[in-house]
Amino acid sequence: MKVLSSLKSAKKRHLHCKVVRRRGRVYVINKTNPRFKARQG
Repeated sequence: MKVLSSLKSAKKRHLHCKVVRRRGRVYVINKTNPRFKARQG
């Protein structure tokens, strides 16, 4: 999982990327290709 300062580019990397808020952190998750996971903060 990458830790990024901005998830704008991570969101557009793949068709199935979703931005999710969990426990005050922002995550990019991808069910079909988990290598696109990212976290902000």
